[in-house]
Amino acid sequence: MYWDVLKVGSIAPRTLEVKFSDGLMGTVFIDYSFCTGVFEALKNDQTVALAFTENGVVTWPNGLDLAPDTMYWEIKNSPIHRYVIRLPT
Repeated sequence: MYWDVLKVGSIAPRTLEVKFSDGLMGTVFIDYSFCTGVFEALKNDQTVALAFTENGVVTWPNGLDLAPDTMYWEIKNSPIHRYVIRLPT
């Protein structure tokens, strides 16, 4: 699918740069409000930096992953190609 993630890298604390299979690139910032429950491990910047791609999905060694379709649409529709993952307020 066009939203498959081909490349991911850590570029700043809790910030990832992603490249999708159709060439779209952007950043994903993981807000502390999102880091609860199973995602609590992402409070640790060193853990976030371990992100890699598996079958087109951003994932971590502990099994956490992020939905690539949501990332794609949020980045594509952002004028600065940035997606901030946070809990709704």
